[in-house]
Amino acid sequence: MAADKELKSIGISVGLLGNPFFVATIKGIEDRAREINPDVEITSVSADYDLNKQVSQIDSFIAKGVDIIMLNAVDDTAIAPAVNRAKKAGVTIAAFDVSAPGADVTVMTDNVAAGRKACQYIVDALDGKGNVAIIKGPSSSSLNDRFNGCMGVFEKNSDIKVVSNDQNGLAAREGGMNVMQGLLTRFSDLDAVFGANDPMALGAQLAAKQLKRTDIIITGVDGAPDTEKALADPDSLIKASASQDPYVMAGEALKMGYDFFNGKKPEKDTVLIDPVLITADNLKDYKGWTSPR
Repeated sequence: MAADKELKSIGISVGLLGNPFFVATIKGIEDRAREINPDVEITSVSADYDLNKQVSQIDSFIAKGVDIIMLNAVDDTAIAPAVNRAKKAGVTIAAFDVSAPGADVTVMTDNVAAGRKACQYIVDALDGKGNVAIIKGPSSSSLNDRFNGCMGVFEKNSDIKVVSNDQNGLAAREGGMNVMQGLLTRFSDLDAVFGANDPMALGAQLAAKQLKRTDIIITGVDGAPDTEKALADPDSLIKASASQDPYVMAGEALKMGYDFFNGKKPEKDTVLIDPVLITADNLKDYKGWTSPR
């Protein structure tokens, strides 16, 4: 059997380096990569949810001749031409957290299930009746899938009224806060809000508390460290989050990408990791993002 090719260099492009979620994904990639080659060169860059920026990052990784590009696509369709250029240049593309057309391997959370779980919690808490809103994010597959999973649950319950589902919280705390301020101004009888990721949900809570609204149920997706703190607080409006494991997910994507780089095609090129709904009740059993594995 031929020896594995040496892994010399990796380029990582994530949606937003300021988000602790992506910090955990990069750590997962770095740890797995250094097990393969302690001297591997790793370059991590932030696309800041800007498609053009991410395209030029991919092009510069191609020019640099990296072995593997670890890609968290900020747009799950428009990134296709850049992915194809990388593949033509012989670079392996491993997508994580979000799908990317043409990626060689993909590892992500089952985001439809995450949206379903977070919104089923809302339906149950409201006894199937009330006014709800969704704060959506940029058009990445993970955020779109959560939105669809959530809408599927709400649509099955005829007494749940979705008063708003088209506001983009930009996947960030500030964006979630801005959208929530607008929602609370327009809808005085809002009962619950689903934020398609935890930063938007946490931003929504900030806006609600500023406006002295203590009767709103908020759920998110991520199981972020700040959300763990919120769930432990009895006064928190955030009641549940469908958790992801960014460290394990991205590390697994790197391992699959390295196998592909060595000509070993996986049985399944996409792996989905099942999310777990975290609430105050099961918080003590939750391992969190950065716990040692």
